[in-house]
Amino acid sequence: MFTDRPQLVVEILRDQMGVNLPDTPLIQQEERTFNTRPSDDIEADLVLTLGPPQSPAHAVIVEIQQGTSKDPRQFARYAASLWLLLGCDVTVLVVCPDRATAAYYAQPIDSGLTGYRLQARVLGPDGIPVITDPQEAAAHPGLAAMSVMVHGRDRKVIEAFATALSTTRDDHATKYAEYAYSMSAPEIRCLMEEIMTSTDWPVYTPWGREHYGRGLKEGKAEGKAEGKAEGKAEEAARMVLLVLTARGFDVPDDTRTRIISCTDLAQLENWATRAATARILQDLFNEPGEECR
Repeated sequence: MFTDRPQLVVEILRDQMGVNLPDTPLIQQEERTFNTRPSDDIEADLVLTLGPPQSPAHAVIVEIQQGTSKDPRQFARYAASLWLLLGCDVTVLVVCPDRATAAYYAQPIDSGLTGYRLQARVLGPDGIPVITDPQEAAAHPGLAAMSVMVHGRDRKVIEAFATALSTTRDDHATKYAEYAYSMSAPEIRCLMEEIMTSTDWPVYTPWGREHYGRGLKEGKAEGKAEGKAEGKAEEAARMVLLVLTARGFDVPDDTRTRIISCTDLAQLENWATRAATARILQDLFNEPGEECR
């Protein structure tokens, strides 16, 4: 979730936890492996920088911890190394699915270096809101997925989540059900399957078809085959949009819709190749008779 939508990290730290972060739309993922001397690579789960890549204003290290096996001093080491590398302030965000793990990593971390004591920001169950309003879930699908993970034993949480997925226009919306399902306890997964097969939630991905496709009219074998093809087209369309965005193109809604709605994998791959070298957006569609089927 954090990799697909880095803005979610900022929303959690700034809006949910009150961390004072720079106000900038520039948020990008950095290499997770950063080097110290002597040559000693250390690798965090995710590293993001805020601000211009050449002179970032702030860096965030995200760690997902499902237990207490990792020495907290490693987080202090990550932060110090990244500060030395980038020359900007660093925040460590630790996401924990249970209270005991959250409490463990919420303690101030004595690095062993005099005067250097790190306080990580820890997001545990008590910091994840109970989202039962579909509109709120649609506005914050990442938090809604985490709400399902932690509070999904409440039917209203999953119902709001299912409703939100059918109405939101977020580009990553169809993945949030996968995130929520994979992170949840078995009893929450069972409740998700029960509720989400009885709603009008659109089953877009191969994973969604496998788990929620029992309510669809097509047969199981046909559904899996169609879901696999649809999933490949969806990923190819996302790649086209990612390349265009990375190259600085402002993609209008009608063009975005044309790309997302395309189901011709060969066509999408052709567009992805052109997106890497296009001088103008129209270069993507510059061959006659190339309307997507």
